[in-house]
Amino acid sequence: MRKSYKVLGIMSGSSLDGIDFVLVEFFKKIRWEFKLISSSTYSYPKKIYEKLRYSSSLNENEIKELDEFYTIYLSKQINKFLKKNNIHKIDFISSHGHTVLHQPNLGITYQIGNLPILAKLINKKVICDFRSKDVEMGGQGAPLVPVGEIKLFHKLDTFINLGGFANITLKNQKKIIAYDICPVNLILNLLANKLDRSYDKDGKLASQGKFIPELEKKLDDVRFFKLKPPKSLGFEWVKKNILPIIQTYQNNSINDILNTYTIFIAKHISYALNGRKEVLVTGGGAYNSFLIEQIKKRTSCIISIPEKQIINFKEAIIFAFLGLLRVKNKVNCYASVTGAKINHSSGNIFFP
Repeated sequence: MRKSYKVLGIMSGSSLDGIDFVLVEFFKKIRWEFKLISSSTYSYPKKIYEKLRYSSSLNENEIKELDEFYTIYLSKQINKFLKKNNIHKIDFISSHGHTVLHQPNLGITYQIGNLPILAKLINKKVICDFRSKDVEMGGQGAPLVPVGEIKLFHKLDTFINLGGFANITLKNQKKIIAYDICPVNLILNLLANKLDRSYDKDGKLASQGKFIPELEKKLDDVRFFKLKPPKSLGFEWVKKNILPIIQTYQNNSINDILNTYTIFIAKHISYALNGRKEVLVTGGGAYNSFLIEQIKKRTSCIISIPEKQIINFKEAIIFAFLGLLRVKNKVNCYASVTGAKINHSSGNIFFP
């Protein structure tokens, strides 16, 4: 049996801050362990950022065209990363792609950049498209990271990633539960954009704002936040359910809306952490000191923030690992998390 695998993991999240690349070595002792060899984030050029930002409004043909365009673009970025880091030998590439549509209750999920031509363009074996099979099996197709969190970060039983959305993983004695809590950077970044900032650094703008109780109440009343898991979110849902509420407060200052929305996030995260002892917090939102401070105010759970590389690249590391499990035909998707009929091994395998 092989002792180790070198995998290139790739992740593009809903907050559109770029494509994360990691070269990871996985080796099995009693449990799976990993070593992060190299990592980079390549920001999207403005033209591509705009294409992706409005991609959920495209029609079917336009999405197919974008998929082909993005797959070619992704192949160039992969080759750039391999060349820059002088990487010649890897076992395969494991890529999440970029989510354009996610409406699992209608049986729809679509990640661009997962076309078979990707393997030919980079001349490497590719594992990708991890969500589709789960949705076909009646699941939410998300969150997918719990398998990696439980198997690679053995010491903890609670995880939150603060990306475009906040998603939580709870390891209990009998089963693992995970779900999306609420939109995070997707909303915070859109608000900061109105002040010509790409994001609210350290939550400074939010910290200078005043709380708007009526806005928080309207957000609280959105049905999703009362639902029990399994549940997951997509950008189309945000456009329909959250942005119209925020737009009714456009006469308020952006700082006030940021303040209120940040406190709203913190409150819902604290509900999700009820009864937990310690949580590992990763993703871009872990750098938002105002948000972290507001979460700490509302929970007795220890908020553990790891080293920078884990904050930034945990999801890309985990998608590399999901690819490894798929190659070995081992479970990489838990039914208790997504609501699919059974645990399964998800992802397409393409050869050059």
